[in-house]
Amino acid sequence: MDLKLKDRVAVVTGGSSGIGLATVRLLLAEGAKVVSCARKPEGLQQAARQLASEGVAIDNLVSQPCDVLDQGAVDALVARTREAFGKADILINNAGQARLSTFASTSDEDWEAELRLKFFSVIRPTRAFLPLLKESDAGAIVIVNSLLARQPEPHMVCTSAARAGVQNLAKSLSVEFAPEVRVNAILLGTVNSGQWARRYAERAAPGQSMEDWLAEQARNRHIPLARFGEAEEPAAAITFLASPMASFITGAALEVAGGVSRFA
Repeated sequence: MDLKLKDRVAVVTGGSSGIGLATVRLLLAEGAKVVSCARKPEGLQQAARQLASEGVAIDNLVSQPCDVLDQGAVDALVARTREAFGKADILINNAGQARLSTFASTSDEDWEAELRLKFFSVIRPTRAFLPLLKESDAGAIVIVNSLLARQPEPHMVCTSAARAGVQNLAKSLSVEFAPEVRVNAILLGTVNSGQWARRYAERAAPGQSMEDWLAEQARNRHIPLARFGEAEEPAAAITFLASPMASFITGAALEVAGGVSRFA
């Protein structure tokens, strides 16, 4: 399927690893021009080297260090995008990670940090890129959110609450920005990433392979597809929702969670 992304310009936050990097890879393969940002320059450099080593053409890739909580850095990212490509059609808001804590163990400082990260990692890039997105004939925003927004976990109380708020924000923006810019979200389940490699090293039984350990974790979490997701799978959902092929989809929350949701 041609997603009609050739020469479209996409900005991906958190693009140096995991789902962000997988999304950058897929967008480039579809012919898009990509601006990838992350906080650490060395991570972006490593990501570019990895893509090149895989045979991915990176002529249309611009990497820019950016802390999305820093307004000046976000403004600089917009300026770099204008300088490099003259426009932006797509914004993928992908920055942020989970915080493990219960209500009792979450301090006021932790609450403030988590709410600030989850909201402003969406708010600041969206506000900054909105004028460019409105100029596009296919402006689209995709927010990478979590199934925690609908199905909270007590050991992730702070992140769950923040994720629910971000999903409400996404729905509000989809109405406010229509019809010029579409806004959608994906709701992630458990995706294999570097953190799971670290947990395997710390927790696996002697002699247990990582593949077997991950399968055990999936069974313990009652994932109907009996495995964790891989970064390429949410990346495919993100890329589709961002593309003109999803032109009549806005305000949607697509679960990419292996069927673990309890919602009809």
